[in-house]
Amino acid sequence: MHEMSLALDVCGITERAIGTRSPSLVREVVLDIGDNAGVDPDNFEFCLTALLQSPPFGAAKPVLRRHAGSVLRVAHIEVEECP
Repeated sequence: MHEMSLALDVCGITERAIGTRSPSLVREVVLDIGDNAGVDPDNFEFCLTALLQSPPFGAAKPVLRRHAGSVLRVAHIEVEECP
């Protein structure tokens, strides 16, 4: 199941992108996924949901935006701002 491996990579990318902020502040991870990316979108979303709602994250949700072609990338990470 390579979707789980990809989901783990997305979590790693997310942690690196937010730097010193706590992963529990991540609210949304937006991904662009192409129809020819070689990924089952439903399975990928399931894996991402399971990982992003577990520690160290906690409440983040994945948003998959479907596209033509073979694109697969993290497009945007929404992080709650600290007070």
